[in-house]
Amino acid sequence: MRTYKDTIDNFQITYPLEKLAPAQSTLFLDIETTGFTARSSYLYMIGCAFYQEGRWQTIQWLAENYEQEADILQAFFEFAGMYRYLVHFNGNNFDLPFLIQKCERLGITHCFDAFEGIDLYRRIAPLKTFLKLPNCKQKTLEQFLGIDREDVFSGGELIGIYLDYIKSPNEFAEKSLLLHNSDDLQGMLNILPMLAYCDMLEDSAVRAKKVQANSYRDMQGNSRRELLISVTLPTPLPKMISAAADGCYFRGEGDEATIKVPIFDGELKYFYSNYRDYYYLPAEDVALHKSVSGFVDKQHRIPASAANCYTRKVSSYLPQWDGEFEPYFKPDYKSSALFFELTDEMKRDRAAFSVYANQVIQMIAASC
Repeated sequence: MRTYKDTIDNFQITYPLEKLAPAQSTLFLDIETTGFTARSSYLYMIGCAFYQEGRWQTIQWLAENYEQEADILQAFFEFAGMYRYLVHFNGNNFDLPFLIQKCERLGITHCFDAFEGIDLYRRIAPLKTFLKLPNCKQKTLEQFLGIDREDVFSGGELIGIYLDYIKSPNEFAEKSLLLHNSDDLQGMLNILPMLAYCDMLEDSAVRAKKVQANSYRDMQGNSRRELLISVTLPTPLPKMISAAADGCYFRGEGDEATIKVPIFDGELKYFYSNYRDYYYLPAEDVALHKSVSGFVDKQHRIPASAANCYTRKVSSYLPQWDGEFEPYFKPDYKSSALFFELTDEMKRDRAAFSVYANQVIQMIAASC
C-alpha cells in the first residue's frame, strides 16, 4: 500500500461550507474500483479531501496489489475516525455500499454509522431539469460551472490502467490513477456552490425586497398586468438561471432574483365548504346562508350544493398552488386553479410577499 498526501494550492471554496457542515469536522470521500460490485471486483484506491491548518488537502491510499484491499480500508478508517461528516457524490448508491460489502467480505469492522453522511448528488439531482442539465454526473456539474479537469480518463478506462499497473508498476499509470481520484475530490469541492440552488428552494429561503405591478400588452394586443417581485437569495448563485412555468417567470443571478406573476383582473368565486347551511339563488347566481335568506321566496331558492355554494367577486387576484393564502378563489368548482385576492393590505405586507415568492419559485422548480 502506498499513501500520498497533497495540498490543494491557492484554493478557496466559494460556497459557505458552514451551511453544510463545519469544515474541520468534514471529510470528502471518493473511491476507485475495478467494477460495480464488491463481490466480483476490487477496491484499489480510497481518496479523501479535508481542511487542516487553513488549507484544503488530500490523502490517497493506493493498493499496489489485490491483497492490499484490507490495508487501504484499515488506513481509511484510522484516518476518518476524527471526522463526523462524510461528504460524497452518489456515495449512497455506490461508494458506501461497496465499502460496507467489501468490509464484510474481508471481515473488517466498519463504522459508517458514526458519520453523518451528505450525498451531494442526492441534493442536486432533483434540480436537473430546473437547471437545464442533460444529467447530474459530477463532470456535468463541473462543466456547468465552467470547471476544467486535468484528468482525461474515465473511471472505466482507469480499470485497464490499474490492471497494467499491478503487472508492471510505472510512473504514468500511477500518476493517472492518482490524478483521476484527486480531480474527483477537488471536483466535489468545486461543485459545492451548486448547493446555492438547493438553498434557494428551502422554505422561507428568499426575502422580498421590492414589489410592484407592471402593465403591458400581450401578443394579441390585450392589456395585461403582472406583479414583479425582487427578492434576496440566501446564497449567491454561481451561475445565472431562468425558468418559467404556469405563466410565471424566474430569473436569478448572484444573490438577487426577479419573479414575474400574472395578475388576473376579473370575477372569481369563493366556495363555502358548509354548503348544507346555504340556499342557492339561481336568478342572482349567489348563495346565501339560511340564517339571512328567509326573506327570499321559496320559489327563488334551492338548497345549495358544493358546486353552486359560492359568492362572486370582481377584483385583482394572484395565482397560488397550495392554498397558503385564504380565502382562496376559483373560476369554477371543478377548477384546480387557485387564486387569492391582491388586497390593499396584502400590497403592504412584505412578509406575505416573501412567503408568496418562495411558493412561486418552488412551483417553477417542481414544474420544470
